[in-house]
Amino acid sequence: MACKPEAVRHIAEHSAASAHALFQPPAADLIRVGSRRWFLQTGLAGVAGLSLPGVLRCQAKETARSTADFKSVIIFWLSGGISHLDTWDPKPDAPIETRGPFDSIPTVVPGLRFCEHLPLQASIADRLAVIRSVDCRASDDHRAAVFQTGNSQALKDLKGTLDGPLKGRFPSMGSIAARFRGANDRDLPAFVGMGSPHLTEWHSDIWGAGQLGSAYEPTQETGLAGRLEMPPGVAVARAQNRDELRRQFDRLRRDIDTGRTMQRMDEYGKQALEMVLSGKAREAFCIDREPDQVRDTYGRDSFGEKALLARRLVEAGVTFVVISPRFGVFDNHGDDVIWGGLLRGLKPLFPCIDRALFALITDLEVRGLLDRTLILTMGEFGRSPVIAPTGGRTHWTNCMSMLVAGGKSGHGQVIGATDARGYDITDGRVIPADLAATVFRHLDIDLETQWIDPQGRPQPIVADGGRPIPELSAHYQ
Repeated sequence: MACKPEAVRHIAEHSAASAHALFQPPAADLIRVGSRRWFLQTGLAGVAGLSLPGVLRCQAKETARSTADFKSVIIFWLSGGISHLDTWDPKPDAPIETRGPFDSIPTVVPGLRFCEHLPLQASIADRLAVIRSVDCRASDDHRAAVFQTGNSQALKDLKGTLDGPLKGRFPSMGSIAARFRGANDRDLPAFVGMGSPHLTEWHSDIWGAGQLGSAYEPTQETGLAGRLEMPPGVAVARAQNRDELRRQFDRLRRDIDTGRTMQRMDEYGKQALEMVLSGKAREAFCIDREPDQVRDTYGRDSFGEKALLARRLVEAGVTFVVISPRFGVFDNHGDDVIWGGLLRGLKPLFPCIDRALFALITDLEVRGLLDRTLILTMGEFGRSPVIAPTGGRTHWTNCMSMLVAGGKSGHGQVIGATDARGYDITDGRVIPADLAATVFRHLDIDLETQWIDPQGRPQPIVADGGRPIPELSAHYQ
């Protein structure tokens, strides 16, 4: 069967990912921390690739937070745009072309139904809030910009394509958090992104700092390989003696062309070095320390590995984490495109996302971290109410569903509604800026805060008249 023009376009978009198995990701997609040319890649002014001195300068005015003050956000990004009708907004009474091939099941919340292939999430629905009325009309492409910035204008001035660097003006919520809150523990990065190891795909699924500045870009977890270790020729044990440490780096400076890096070494560069010496970041990124039973509970795939690492990071002191398990896999147009339709593409993914989210939420709860960790599960948009002849659904920007957990955010409820076909929102519309306001209030960032763009103009961190979602806000009253 010949592909339609739209299918041809999507095959081209995702061709870089087609070489990888969909449901058993390659070793490069699992979490690893190995060794690389640490000093050449980072220098002392950017230990761990975090642009740390700039970040640390912004944190210098803050006093150390106690563990009880830790607040974090995890975004579970479902790249490609997952179907709302086949997950959290099923329409069991609709015609088959809308209802789809999957049955629905009751959850522990009376009257609330999920897809039959999400039984673990159904069992903890009393710890979830389901938003069925997210307006996606500003998010019309496979980029995370709109919903990870919480700004409807984020795609308007976007430069670049999936085949090249993606750059835009507006910073992500994670970058705002890094700028105005910082890390919960100063020995950890504030903002970590876990996406596809392929550079252009990573920039599509993990949005960055925009014009806020490179100091607030997300730390790419695969890019940390080796950067949490000391460079060759510098011994950590001896590095505890600061005079000896200086002499070791002086010897390195004679052998390595670092430009002006060594000259710029200052108090904050030294503090960045302390991050490496403390070992906290290295420990947080090492999921091999987890018991086999825990790793099996999360799942030993891209979804589970990254969800487990996210838990370790927020527990250690990272403020903001974005997880994108596999680039584009929820773009289930049909069996004529790389990611397949509902049966061949989406159905095999259900156990992965069901298990990973269930494990993350229950694990955080057991550890006493759920109330201070806000978890958002979403993608770019929903999927069309009518199934295509090829067995999938096309992009649908009228509405999508998302899950919210943690953060004392009013659980066991449904927010908003769509019509009987899942075509459009009928109640409780939520816009991207509402998500931003909800996130920033959780992180105790003043919603009136502004950042300054390169032209010297103040820009609000909450645009479009956004306000915290009322149904998630009872504990703030």
